[in-house]
Amino acid sequence: MKRILTLSTALICAATLPAFADDHMAGENPMVGGAEMFADKTIAENASAAPNLTTLVAAVQAAGLVDTLMSDGPFTVFAPTDDAFGMIKEDSLNALLQPDAKDQLTQILTCHVVAAEAFSTDIVGMIEDDGGMHSVTTVGGCTLEAYIEDGMVKLKDENGRVATVTTADVDQSNGVVHVIDRVILPAGQAG
Repeated sequence: MKRILTLSTALICAATLPAFADDHMAGENPMVGGAEMFADKTIAENASAAPNLTTLVAAVQAAGLVDTLMSDGPFTVFAPTDDAFGMIKEDSLNALLQPDAKDQLTQILTCHVVAAEAFSTDIVGMIEDDGGMHSVTTVGGCTLEAYIEDGMVKLKDENGRVATVTTADVDQSNGVVHVIDRVILPAGQAG
């Protein structure tokens, strides 16, 4: 898969504008699901330790993307929680985790990844520079629209589904993770 993204197309989010900027500037790494996240561990290692990202971890394993998320990166990952995956019909989710659905699962997961590292302060600047809405192209070929509403960074996918960043700026050795409350889907896929 070609990586042609630049920092200007990277999209990073935060839970609330003042809070996420302050946390990142203070050098504190947020907890995810009550688990401590370590800036010297990879995205795959930290996600495996978060009790609220177990479905994401299982999906990454089923898609064969563990080695990718342990590589040098840099990546920005919008990580849906177990509750976010819970919004998908159970039969549909179980079907996605089967070996014959690997290509579809891979596309869905890579629609949560940007091939650049950007923290919340960067994305807020991009949203402001673009007049309140910033387009982001993901590794999976999805285009997300990032904007701020009620002090929260939101991501709208190509189906009009909106995810909110609930935990921002989780620093990793190979990028940054922003936890979101909804699964992003490629155009035409229902959840």
